[in-house]
Amino acid sequence: MRLSKIFGSALVLGATFVAASDVLDLNNDSFKTTVDGEELILVEFFAPWCGHCKALAPQYEEAATALKEQGIKLAKVDCTENADLCQANGVGGYPTLKVFRKGKDKEYSGPRKADGIVSYMKKQALPALTTLTGESHAQFTKDDKVVVVAYVDSDSDDLAKAITAAADDHRDDYLFGVTTDAAAIKEAGVTAPALVLYKTFDEGRVDLPAASVKAVTSESLVSFVKENAVPLLDEISGENYANYAQSGLPLAYLFLDPTQSDREAKIAEFAPVAKKFKGKVNFVWIDAIKYAEHGKALNLLEAKWPAFVVDDMPNSLKYPHDQSTDLTAASVTALVDSYLSGSLKPMLKSDPVPESNDGPVFTLVGSQFDEVVFDDSKDVLAEFYAPWCGHCKRLAPTWEQLGEQYADQKDKLTILKMDATTNDLPASAGLKIAGFPTIKFKPAGSKTFVDYEGDRSLESLVEFIQNNTKNNVSQPKPKPTESETASATATATETETETATPTSEATPSASATATHEEL
Repeated sequence: MRLSKIFGSALVLGATFVAASDVLDLNNDSFKTTVDGEELILVEFFAPWCGHCKALAPQYEEAATALKEQGIKLAKVDCTENADLCQANGVGGYPTLKVFRKGKDKEYSGPRKADGIVSYMKKQALPALTTLTGESHAQFTKDDKVVVVAYVDSDSDDLAKAITAAADDHRDDYLFGVTTDAAAIKEAGVTAPALVLYKTFDEGRVDLPAASVKAVTSESLVSFVKENAVPLLDEISGENYANYAQSGLPLAYLFLDPTQSDREAKIAEFAPVAKKFKGKVNFVWIDAIKYAEHGKALNLLEAKWPAFVVDDMPNSLKYPHDQSTDLTAASVTALVDSYLSGSLKPMLKSDPVPESNDGPVFTLVGSQFDEVVFDDSKDVLAEFYAPWCGHCKRLAPTWEQLGEQYADQKDKLTILKMDATTNDLPASAGLKIAGFPTIKFKPAGSKTFVDYEGDRSLESLVEFIQNNTKNNVSQPKPKPTESETASATATATETETETATPTSEATPSASATATHEEL
C-alpha cells in the first residue's frame, strides 16, 4: 500500500512539474544583457508552430545539457512574442541559429543533431589553432571525430604557417592543433616537421607523407584533411551529406535495403573497393527504402536492391551500374575504373521528345539539348524549372506572354523551358542548376551563357533580350490584356529562387537542407 502511494505520488509529481531546461529562455528584456555578457553562446530564434523547430527542440535540449559542463550556454527566443528582437537580428526564417561572442553574432553553420551541435560549439570555444603541450596532447587528439595536429620545431616553420591559415578558414569543420613540445612529438611517434590527422573511425590516424610536408601549403593541407576526414564506407544521411558534397570528389552510392540480413556482409564486401579508390571517389551506403526517390534522381531505373551509382557531383553526371546484371565487388571496380579513365558514358535522363512543339515557348528535353541550344543561327533564352517550385509556377504565365510577343521572330530567337528534374544537362552544357527558376541567355554563334539576374517582369525580360541579342531581334510592341498586366505585376519584383533540391526527406541533400521555414 505504501509503495503504491509513493508510486502514485511520483506520477502526480511527474505530471505536475516539467524537468528544468538547460536552454535559456530569452526575451526583449534579457537578450542583450545575456549575449553581451557571454564569451560564447548559441541562440535559436524560433516559432512554436514551426515544424523544423519542433524537430530541433529535443536535440537542442540534449546539446545544452551536454555542453553545460564546458560552460557553453544555449538559448532560445520565441519570435512570436519578441518580433522586434528577431527582426533586429535579421531573422528571415525558422529556426535561425546564431553564435554570439560578447554580443557579436555570426550564422551557425553546423549540424542539427545533438552530437553535431556539441562538436560544433566545442570547436567554437577553442581558438582556431590550439597550442598543445605534452600534458594536453593525448586528450586533444580524442576531442572530436577529426583532429589535425602539426608537429613543428618552430612557429615560423612552413608547416606551422600552413596549419594556421587552414585553421582560420576551417575552424567550424575540424579541430586544429600545433605543438613544438618534445614530449608531445615523442608521444605521437613522429619527427618534426610532421602532420597527423586523428579520427575516430577507420584506421584511426593518417600521417601526411614526408615529401608532402616539405612542400606543404594551406591548400594542400586542407585537401589532405578533406580526403581523409570521411569514413571509408559510411551510411549517408542529411547529417553528413554536406561533408561529402564539400569534398569535391565524386560520390559512389551503394543502395542497400536495411531490413535485409546480408546488409553488413554487403558493406564488408565493398569496403576493399572503397579503399582502392580512396582519394579519388568517396563511397557511401544509403538506405534504399527511405531514399528510393533519390535513386530515381540518380538515374536508377527500378527499385531493385542492392544497386550502385557514381554521382559526379562537380559535373552533375550520373553513372549507374546496370541493374539487369549482378552487382559484385568486381563489377563495381570495373565500373569505377572505367569512369575514372573517362571511357564510361554517363546516363542522361530525358523526357520523350514532344510530338508537337509549335507553341510560343519551346519545350526542351535532355536528348535535344545540344541540337536546340547550340544552334548557332539563333539566340536562345532558356528557363530551367521544377514542377514543385512556387517561383516557377508564378513565372509561367509571364514566360508564355514573352514567347507570344516574340513568336514572329522564331527564326532568330528560341524561348524555351526545360524541366530540370526529369531531364539531365549534357556535359557540353557546362552548366549546373543550383536553384529554380534558372534563366540563361545563349547568344547566336556562342557556346557561353549569360545569367539573368533581374526581376521577373515581362518588361525586364524583354529588356534583357534586347541588351544581349546577337541576331538583332526586334523589340516587340506588346498589347497586354488586363489579365496579362495583372500577371506581370504579380511577378515584377520577384527575384528569389528555390534550391534545386525540394525540402523533403526524399534525398540526403534535402534532409540536410530542410531545416528552415521561411517567414
